Amino acid sequence: MILFILLVLGVALFLYLILGGADFGAGVIEIFTGKRSIHTITKAIAPVWEANHIWLILVVVIVFNGFPKVYATLSNYLHIPIMIVLMGIIFRGTAFTFRHYDVDQTQPHPYYNLFFRLSSIITPFFLGVLLGAMVLGKMTVDESQGFYAVYIAPWFNGFCFSMGLFVVSLCSYLAAIFLVGESKKESEIRRFHKLIKQTLASAIVSGMLVFASAQWYGASLVDDFLASPISLLFIFLASALIPLILKYIRIFSVWRIRKVVVVQIAFILWAWALVQYPVFIKFSNGEFLSIDNCHAPIRTFEQLTLAIVIGLSIILPALGYLFKVFKQPNTTQDKVV
Repeated sequence: MILFILLVLGVALFLYLILGGADFGAGVIEIFTGKRSIHTITKAIAPVWEANHIWLILVVVIVFNGFPKVYATLSNYLHIPIMIVLMGIIFRGTAFTFRHYDVDQTQPHPYYNLFFRLSSIITPFFLGVLLGAMVLGKMTVDESQGFYAVYIAPWFNGFCFSMGLFVVSLCSYLAAIFLVGESKKESEIRRFHKLIKQTLASAIVSGMLVFASAQWYGASLVDDFLASPISLLFIFLASALIPLILKYIRIFSVWRIRKVVVVQIAFILWAWALVQYPVFIKFSNGEFLSIDNCHAPIRTFEQLTLAIVIGLSIILPALGYLFKVFKQPNTTQDKVV
């Protein structure tokens, strides 16, 4: 029962990284393309973009019910980056909605664009910071050490920031991959081809920075990977797909590019998950919260499994229909009445 819940948790994280990540990355891409691609980006992510957060909600529900100690620890001792993430999601959604549907297309729009683009960077960045804080091993629950040591130091460091940069780079990479298939103009296609290569290079460099900063800050990340041959294999396979992706870019095989990139991201995520398993949070005193010492009673997992099965039986068909309706070719022009 617990393994099933963990599998659902992993799949939900994967879907949020792919769909929500591409959504966040579109805002990052817009910083470099500006008005030249704003129509393509808006058309690609609206109006289904908000539905991507269903997977983040599912993750929160699973952690809250299945692993309450993890939820309590994160919401208490990492409440600052969590609040920044939530504010980023709200500001991003608000700015996108106003700029897309506002009748006045003049004075307010530069501010809408600014908020949309900045929050598209801030939100995934601090999601990466959260992941970094969970595995760095600097968290403490000893409040006698002071506010900074308990609530700031565990996430305000180079390792967590490098994790944030890595997540932003992955999101930008995903967005460039998905947007190239939405483009109709030759000049725009070439622009996104260039951005794919640039964001891929950024992801590689920031990924190397994660390992370098882990060594600098005394995290066991490198040793953990060396002790996990399967995780190393996944990283090797993810790297081996890069030449294939570049080949598909040259021949403009959109759906092949997307499929290969989805597999590539899956390799990266599962490599990370296997390295951390079964630990959720590492503390500075050597203790940790893991699946074994912080899961809820089995009865809770039985009820949670039932709720997830019922919920997904409703959510999946609804999401499928949503994408079918809004992603099919449309010969009419949207008009603001």
